[in-house]
Amino acid sequence: MRYADTPTTEVSILVDAPAARVWALVTDIALPARFSSELQAASWLDDPPGPGARFVGRSRHPAAGEWETTCVVTRWDEGEAFEWAVGDPDHPSARWRFELAPSAGGGTWLSQWAQIGPGPSGLTPAIEAMPDKEERIVARRLAEHTANMEATVEGIKALAEFGEPAP
Repeated sequence: MRYADTPTTEVSILVDAPAARVWALVTDIALPARFSSELQAASWLDDPPGPGARFVGRSRHPAAGEWETTCVVTRWDEGEAFEWAVGDPDHPSARWRFELAPSAGGGTWLSQWAQIGPGPSGLTPAIEAMPDKEERIVARRLAEHTANMEATVEGIKALAEFGEPAP
């Protein structure tokens, strides 16, 4: 997979809690930092949250150091979907989304989705320096995102069901 293909990854988990409880957790933008090895903090720049609202995220990665990004909410469907673009909403370096859906057996399906690109990102210099390794660079980044997303949805599930994250 090449960067220009705007590759994506997605994880899902069944949460034994009402959608309203899960929604309150996924829209707490500071919460994922409790579970992610990369995201360190996030805070709103605008109030109230909704389409067009901005927040800043601070991240750290062993290969890239620390950085901050400004994100713009591109979708806010109360109780259903929360999506944001990193950087320019028309040409983001990444796009992220949480989606909630009722489960036929009760509870709420929680999904987290991420897209890399199409705008330049921290991967751009690495790909430019090693174009022959682009597919490996992109695959590794997607795997890192997937691992952090799995930790995040599992943490949200534990908070929604039990009030504390799983050990």
